[in-house]
This record gives sequence, C-alpha cells and structure tokens, in this order.
Amino acid sequence: MKKIAVIGAGTMGNGIAHVFAQSGFNVNLIDISQASLERGLATIAKNLDRMVAKESIKESDKTAILANISTFTHIMDGVSEADLVVEAATENLDIKLKIFKDLDEMCQPQTLLASNTSSISITQIASVTQRPDKVIGMHFMNPVPIMKLVEIIRGYSTSDEVTKTIMELSEKLGKTPTEVNDYPGFVANRILMPMINEAIETLYNRVAGVAEIDTVMKLGMAHPMGPLQLADFIGLDICLSILNVMYDGFKNPKYAPCPLLVNMVMAGKLGVKSGEGFYDYSESKKAEKVSAQFK
Repeated sequence: MKKIAVIGAGTMGNGIAHVFAQSGFNVNLIDISQASLERGLATIAKNLDRMVAKESIKESDKTAILANISTFTHIMDGVSEADLVVEAATENLDIKLKIFKDLDEMCQPQTLLASNTSSISITQIASVTQRPDKVIGMHFMNPVPIMKLVEIIRGYSTSDEVTKTIMELSEKLGKTPTEVNDYPGFVANRILMPMINEAIETLYNRVAGVAEIDTVMKLGMAHPMGPLQLADFIGLDICLSILNVMYDGFKNPKYAPCPLLVNMVMAGKLGVKSGEGFYDYSESKKAEKVSAQFK
C-alpha cells in the first residue's frame, strides 16, 4: 500500500493522516470544508512542532511529513487511486452509509475501505457496498499520534486476507492492533462508556460533585483522567451516540444513557469543543486561571 485517503479532517481524521504521513505514506486528506482542511493541517503542523521541540524528529522530517499530505474537497478526486480509504466522519450511521455507498462506486475494485467508527456495526456499513469482504474497522484512539491502540474490527464478511493486511499495516504505523469482532461498542467503548455513564448517574443522583467523582477515580483507581473530564474531551454528543448504539444493539437497560447526559447534549453543553460540559473551558475561565497565576 502506498496511497491512503482519509475522509474527515477533524480531530480523528487529521490525527490518522498525521500517522500515515509520518510513516512515509502518501495521504489524501478529504473534507467538504476547505476551512476544516486548513485547521486539520494546522493541527498536524502544531503537533509536529512539538515533536521537533522534543527532538523526536528533525525540522526536515516535519517538512517531509507535511509534503506527504495533499488535501481535497471532492471525494472522487481524493479516493480514485487510493489503496486504502479510512473514513473518519462524524459518528452518524446515515452519514457513514452514504459515504461507503459512494466510495464503493468511486474506488477501484481492489481498494480496501475502513471506518474509524467507535461503535457502529462494520457489517451494516459493509452491507451497502459490493465489496463487504474488503470493509473493516480501524478504531484509532485519541490523540492518534500518541495512543498506541488500534481496534481492528472484523465485519461478518471481512476476509482473513484483508484483516491480516490491516493488522500488518497498523504495525507499520507503530501501533498495536487488536482484533475484535463486530458487536456494538466493540471492546473499548463497551467497557468505557458504561463507566462514564455510571459516573454521570452518580452526579445525577447527587452522590458527589464533578471534581469529587473525578478525584476518586484518578487517585483511587489510578486513572490518568477522571471519567467526567474524559467525557468532556471525547464530546458528550459522541458519548450519547455510542451509548444509544449499544442500547439499540443489545436492548439492555444498562446501556441506556443517563437523563443528565441527554439534557446536556440537547442544551449544547458538549464538553471541550463547545466550551462547556462538566467543566468550563470558556475563554473567560482560561483568563481567570492565567490571572490567578500572577496573584
């Protein structure tokens, strides 16, 4: 494999493009928004600058990595010659089905199609294509350049050959691929999201406050980040979407999202990306913290 196409220039998409480009692959980064592409490239450049500052790479390496990335606003232009397409669009079933149906028509017959979905069925995604044996899940963790794990999800029809190819490819990226089967939430989110949901339930039932709940999990369970803070960084809308996928898939009430989570998402309190979730990330709050440092 030489040419990789990545659909979506958001947090996950630009991170995926980064690691492929850093490993020497030619990457086509695709997004319908030119502004999103520019933000994505700026994020990659900023992350590479950190690596240069830490002497993990040289300035010349940064230049070469960025040169490996081309951007496109039209899917057809970016995927027509790709060996592998990795979809990293928003976690919405209808959007993903439309993308994969289009990809099946636009890509060469031998092109492999992967989704970075964190919960949606790979089998269902593959069902809208004429190549279900060549459709697979590549669930990268955030932040992609740092986190080692990639969940490799086999759909019902995913071939052994394709699975082997993607496992080996992930290793070339310096990742640790772990093969899992296609059930709602896979492994990572099947375990993580109920914990986050339970933390929200604990807050909802007024057992303890936000900081107290996160402190217990950080100091008592050695978690690097509390579950409520982690939810803010993931995005509360994403957490809600994943829980709904698992609840719909298993019909088990233990996956039902907490009413507090539902209300916060409806109110637009989505976490870091909206400026407020369980914590306040607004500019005024940041200014308060900076001011406090000089008192």
